[in-house]
Amino acid sequence: MTALPTTFPLATVPLQDAIARQFRLLECTAVHFEGQELFTADAGVVPGLGRPRTTARVEAVLADFLGAEDAALVQGAGTGAIRAALHAMARAMARSADPRERERELLIHRAPVYRTTATTLRGMGVRTAEADFNDPDALRTALARSRWAYIQHTRQRLGDSYDLGEVLAACREAGVRTVVDDNYAVLRVPSCGVELGADASCFSLFKLHGPEGVGVVAGARDLVARVRADNYSGGGQVQGHQALDALRALTHVPVMWSIQSQVTQEVADRLAAGEVPGVAEVRIANAQDRCLLVRLDRPVARELPGVAAGFGAAPHPVGANSRYEIAPLIHRLSASCLDDSPGLADWTVRVNPMRAGADLVVGLLRRAVDALAEPGE
Repeated sequence: MTALPTTFPLATVPLQDAIARQFRLLECTAVHFEGQELFTADAGVVPGLGRPRTTARVEAVLADFLGAEDAALVQGAGTGAIRAALHAMARAMARSADPRERERELLIHRAPVYRTTATTLRGMGVRTAEADFNDPDALRTALARSRWAYIQHTRQRLGDSYDLGEVLAACREAGVRTVVDDNYAVLRVPSCGVELGADASCFSLFKLHGPEGVGVVAGARDLVARVRADNYSGGGQVQGHQALDALRALTHVPVMWSIQSQVTQEVADRLAAGEVPGVAEVRIANAQDRCLLVRLDRPVARELPGVAAGFGAAPHPVGANSRYEIAPLIHRLSASCLDDSPGLADWTVRVNPMRAGADLVVGLLRRAVDALAEPGE
């Protein structure tokens, strides 16, 4: 039996702070939209803008809200946003007047890379160098040989402990520019990458209850301009109705995620107190999305999600907090977690309350574990 490692969950946003953040989003919206414009949306490559006017207004709201110089909406959700930012980064490196700059490698954390990001890096032919971001000395040494760094905000390894703000501060001190994958983190934590000084934050609006396929690159004006220049096709634009739909969804996400974080803590406390026989250990972790890692006392983790689904749990994720996901999720660990800790596959499941309260989450777990109990137990 593989014990769960010590985890270092990211900070959450207290409810009152989430309410204030939600109100601020609407204040930013009022700056960039007249009332009637919130009920109408355009489409197409508008001359002078290169994108729909509604899309441009939503981008301005997001840039204002995040304190970024600029923001661009892109197709392809979080993966598309990361790809767009990395392409902009690669163009900046390739066009440098310094030939040594063109030979630089992209610095990444020494950990399993999220698989869609690994596909992007492989497809671009980007050469990478690794450093353990948990080790400040190793990070500083690696930064002396780098000009760009790619950082995942949530944990790639269950035992990751680095503080994103400290990593970004070290990068700025070394003159290294940064692209941050803020998927599963933005609006759930007190500050995202660009708010902490990153050159670009990339994240999915689908994971924030928005429509399928819409992502954001928010950050430095030169990088966002390159993203827009690359996305000149009319068919590649985020149309006005998509942008407006995403903005409407965002207006309730801060409070929703604060409540979900509270429920996650309550479930963790109740499981740790022994409320569900058959649960041996529990940890809160940002293993992709913020969730509970629940280690069982028998190796039935592969069967448990299917049994829990029969009692009403979600059988699999759709977008990790997309608009489709309302029932608690009881599922296997993510592929990147299992790449790092394969011994957990038979013993551990991840649990996300989604929109539910603690009573439902604990009840579903108890019923599923009981259903898998050996006769006579």
